[in-house]
Amino acid sequence: MVKAIIGKKVGMTQIFDENGKVIPVTVIEAGPCLVVQKKTQENDGYDSVQLGFQDVKERRLTKPRLGHIKKAGVAPKKYLKEFRLDDSASFSVGDELKADVFAEGDKVDITGISRGKGFSGVIKRHGASRTATSHGGGPVHRHAGSMGAGTDPARIFKGKIGAGQMGNEQVTVQNLDVVKVDPERNMIAVRGAVPGPRGGIVYLKNTVKNA
Repeated sequence: MVKAIIGKKVGMTQIFDENGKVIPVTVIEAGPCLVVQKKTQENDGYDSVQLGFQDVKERRLTKPRLGHIKKAGVAPKKYLKEFRLDDSASFSVGDELKADVFAEGDKVDITGISRGKGFSGVIKRHGASRTATSHGGGPVHRHAGSMGAGTDPARIFKGKIGAGQMGNEQVTVQNLDVVKVDPERNMIAVRGAVPGPRGGIVYLKNTVKNA
Protein backbone atom coordinates (compact mmCIF):
# COMPACT_ATOMS: atom_id res chain seq x y z
CA MET A 1 0.00 0.00 0.00
CA VAL A 2 1.31 3.43 -0.97
CA LYS A 3 1.72 5.76 1.98
CA ALA A 4 3.01 9.36 2.04
CA ILE A 5 3.40 12.44 4.21
CA ILE A 6 5.03 15.89 4.18
CA GLY A 7 7.66 16.70 6.79
CA LYS A 8 10.40 19.05 7.89
CA LYS A 9 14.01 18.01 8.39
CA VAL A 10 15.00 18.58 12.03
CA GLY A 11 18.60 17.38 11.84
CA MET A 12 20.85 14.36 12.28
CA THR A 13 21.68 12.41 15.41
CA GLN A 14 22.40 8.83 16.40
CA ILE A 15 20.47 6.21 18.31
CA PHE A 16 21.29 2.75 19.61
CA ASP A 17 19.50 -0.45 18.61
CA GLU A 18 18.74 -3.35 20.95
CA ASN A 19 22.23 -4.76 20.34
CA GLY A 20 23.92 -1.49 21.31
CA LYS A 21 24.91 -0.70 17.73
CA VAL A 22 25.01 2.97 16.75
CA ILE A 23 22.63 3.97 13.95
CA PRO A 24 23.06 7.40 12.30
CA VAL A 25 19.58 8.83 11.69
CA THR A 26 17.89 11.90 10.31
CA VAL A 27 14.98 13.15 12.42
CA ILE A 28 11.97 14.43 10.48
CA GLU A 29 8.97 16.27 11.87
CA ALA A 30 6.32 14.45 9.80
CA GLY A 31 2.89 16.06 9.76
CA PRO A 32 0.27 16.51 10.92
CA CYS A 33 -1.01 16.95 7.36
CA LEU A 34 -4.56 17.66 6.25
CA VAL A 35 -6.22 16.42 3.07
CA VAL A 36 -6.89 19.64 1.13
CA GLN A 37 -8.10 18.13 -2.15
CA LYS A 38 -9.15 14.75 -3.44
CA LYS A 39 -9.00 13.77 -7.11
CA THR A 40 -10.93 10.85 -8.58
CA GLN A 41 -10.78 8.75 -11.71
CA GLU A 42 -14.22 9.98 -12.76
CA ASN A 43 -13.51 13.71 -12.50
CA ASP A 44 -9.76 13.98 -13.09
CA GLY A 45 -8.68 10.78 -14.82
CA TYR A 46 -6.65 9.51 -11.86
CA ASP A 47 -6.88 9.08 -8.09
CA SER A 48 -4.82 11.18 -5.69
CA VAL A 49 -4.96 13.29 -2.56
CA GLN A 50 -3.38 16.70 -1.96
CA LEU A 51 -1.88 17.16 1.49
CA GLY A 52 -1.30 20.45 3.28
CA PHE A 53 1.43 20.98 5.88
CA GLN A 54 2.37 23.73 8.37
CA ASP A 55 -0.10 26.41 9.41
CA VAL A 56 0.39 29.89 7.99
CA LYS A 57 -1.35 33.26 8.26
CA GLU A 58 -3.84 34.01 5.51
CA ARG A 59 -2.00 37.16 4.45
CA ARG A 60 1.05 35.02 3.60
CA LEU A 61 -0.80 33.18 0.85
CA THR A 62 -1.75 34.26 -2.65
CA LYS A 63 -5.46 34.77 -3.29
CA PRO A 64 -5.75 31.73 -5.61
CA ARG A 65 -4.12 29.42 -3.06
CA LEU A 66 -6.16 30.87 -0.18
CA GLY A 67 -9.36 30.36 -2.17
CA HIS A 68 -8.33 26.80 -2.98
CA ILE A 69 -7.75 26.01 0.71
CA LYS A 70 -10.92 27.77 1.89
CA LYS A 71 -12.90 25.66 -0.57
CA ALA A 72 -11.70 22.62 1.37
CA GLY A 73 -12.71 24.23 4.66
CA VAL A 74 -9.36 23.60 6.35
CA ALA A 75 -6.86 25.89 8.07
CA PRO A 76 -4.43 27.75 5.75
CA LYS A 77 -1.38 25.64 4.96
CA LYS A 78 2.00 26.82 3.72
CA TYR A 79 2.97 23.70 1.74
CA LEU A 80 0.83 21.59 -0.58
CA LYS A 81 1.80 18.34 -2.28
CA GLU A 82 -0.17 15.83 -4.29
CA PHE A 83 0.35 12.09 -3.83
CA ARG A 84 -1.10 9.17 -5.75
CA LEU A 85 -2.12 6.70 -3.07
CA ASP A 86 -3.57 3.23 -3.56
CA ASP A 87 -6.36 3.90 -1.09
CA SER A 88 -7.13 7.48 -2.11
CA ALA A 89 -10.84 6.63 -2.10
CA SER A 90 -10.72 5.99 1.65
CA PHE A 91 -9.67 9.59 2.39
CA SER A 92 -11.95 12.60 2.70
CA VAL A 93 -11.15 16.31 2.52
CA GLY A 94 -10.20 17.45 6.03
CA ASP A 95 -8.78 14.10 7.16
CA GLU A 96 -5.57 14.32 9.19
CA LEU A 97 -2.45 12.23 8.58
CA LYS A 98 0.18 11.86 11.28
CA ALA A 99 3.60 10.28 11.55
CA ASP A 100 2.07 6.91 12.38
CA VAL A 101 1.15 6.35 8.71
CA PHE A 102 4.63 4.81 8.70
CA ALA A 103 5.93 2.17 11.11
CA GLU A 104 9.34 0.96 12.22
CA GLY A 105 10.84 -1.26 9.55
CA ASP A 106 9.18 0.50 6.60
CA LYS A 107 11.35 1.58 3.68
CA VAL A 108 10.79 5.05 2.26
CA ASP A 109 11.91 7.32 -0.56
CA ILE A 110 12.54 10.90 0.61
CA THR A 111 12.54 13.89 -1.73
CA GLY A 112 13.93 17.31 -0.84
CA ILE A 113 15.80 20.31 -2.23
CA SER A 114 19.55 19.83 -1.77
CA ARG A 115 21.71 22.50 -0.19
CA GLY A 116 22.96 25.04 -2.70
CA LYS A 117 26.75 25.26 -3.09
CA GLY A 118 26.87 28.16 -5.53
CA PHE A 119 28.99 28.31 -8.68
CA SER A 120 31.40 25.37 -8.50
CA GLY A 121 34.18 24.08 -10.73
CA VAL A 122 34.39 20.72 -12.47
CA ILE A 123 36.47 19.10 -9.73
CA LYS A 124 33.97 19.81 -6.96
CA ARG A 125 30.89 19.51 -9.16
CA HIS A 126 31.73 16.42 -11.23
CA GLY A 127 34.77 14.84 -9.60
CA ALA A 128 37.10 15.68 -12.49
CA SER A 129 40.86 15.22 -12.07
CA ARG A 130 43.32 18.09 -11.92
CA THR A 131 46.43 18.31 -14.08
CA ALA A 132 49.99 17.82 -12.88
CA THR A 133 51.28 20.68 -10.74
CA SER A 134 54.88 20.56 -11.97
CA HIS A 135 56.85 21.33 -15.15
CA GLY A 136 55.04 24.53 -15.99
CA GLY A 137 51.53 23.17 -16.05
CA GLY A 138 49.85 26.17 -14.41
CA PRO A 139 47.71 28.11 -13.94
CA VAL A 140 45.09 25.68 -15.26
CA HIS A 141 45.36 22.84 -12.74
CA ARG A 142 41.64 22.87 -11.89
CA HIS A 143 40.28 23.82 -15.34
CA ALA A 144 37.98 21.59 -17.38
CA GLY A 145 40.55 20.96 -20.10
CA SER A 146 39.79 19.99 -23.69
CA MET A 147 36.13 19.86 -24.69
CA GLY A 148 36.64 18.24 -28.09
CA ALA A 149 37.94 19.00 -31.59
CA GLY A 150 37.89 22.59 -32.83
CA THR A 151 37.15 22.16 -36.55
CA ASP A 152 34.59 19.37 -36.41
CA PRO A 153 32.09 19.50 -34.70
CA ALA A 154 33.26 23.03 -33.77
CA ARG A 155 30.96 23.07 -30.77
CA ILE A 156 30.56 21.51 -27.36
CA PHE A 157 28.08 18.66 -27.14
CA LYS A 158 25.25 18.94 -24.62
CA GLY A 159 25.92 17.06 -21.41
CA LYS A 160 29.66 17.72 -21.21
CA ILE A 161 30.78 18.36 -17.66
CA GLY A 162 31.49 21.95 -16.80
CA ALA A 163 31.50 24.52 -14.04
CA GLY A 164 28.17 25.95 -12.92
CA GLN A 165 25.45 26.02 -10.28
CA MET A 166 25.83 23.13 -7.84
CA GLY A 167 23.11 21.91 -5.53
CA ASN A 168 19.77 23.62 -4.91
CA GLU A 169 17.95 20.97 -6.94
CA GLN A 170 15.38 18.30 -6.23
CA VAL A 171 16.98 15.10 -4.99
CA THR A 172 15.35 11.78 -4.04
CA VAL A 173 17.12 9.30 -1.77
CA GLN A 174 15.60 5.84 -2.10
CA ASN A 175 15.11 2.85 0.15
CA LEU A 176 15.83 4.39 3.56
CA ASP A 177 14.87 2.43 6.68
CA VAL A 178 12.38 3.89 9.15
CA VAL A 179 14.15 3.29 12.46
CA LYS A 180 11.73 4.92 14.89
CA VAL A 181 8.28 6.56 14.84
CA ASP A 182 6.97 8.83 17.61
CA PRO A 183 3.33 9.74 16.76
CA GLU A 184 2.93 11.92 19.87
CA ARG A 185 5.74 14.25 18.75
CA ASN A 186 5.12 13.66 15.03
CA MET A 187 8.70 12.50 14.63
CA ILE A 188 10.15 9.92 12.25
CA ALA A 189 13.79 8.81 12.39
CA VAL A 190 15.23 7.32 9.20
CA ARG A 191 18.61 5.68 8.74
CA GLY A 192 21.13 7.82 6.88
CA ALA A 193 21.18 11.29 5.36
CA VAL A 194 18.32 13.21 3.76
CA PRO A 195 18.59 16.02 1.17
CA GLY A 196 18.38 19.64 2.27
CA PRO A 197 19.29 21.89 5.18
CA ARG A 198 17.85 21.78 8.68
CA GLY A 199 14.31 23.07 8.47
CA GLY A 200 13.96 22.06 4.81
CA ILE A 201 10.71 20.53 3.57
CA VAL A 202 10.83 16.86 2.56
CA TYR A 203 8.31 14.44 1.10
CA LEU A 204 8.17 10.87 2.39
CA LYS A 205 6.68 8.03 0.36
CA ASN A 206 7.13 4.30 0.69
CA THR A 207 9.85 3.12 -1.63
CA VAL A 208 9.33 2.19 -5.27
CA LYS A 209 12.00 -0.50 -4.86
CA ASN A 210 11.10 -4.03 -3.89
CA ALA A 211 14.11 -4.55 -1.63
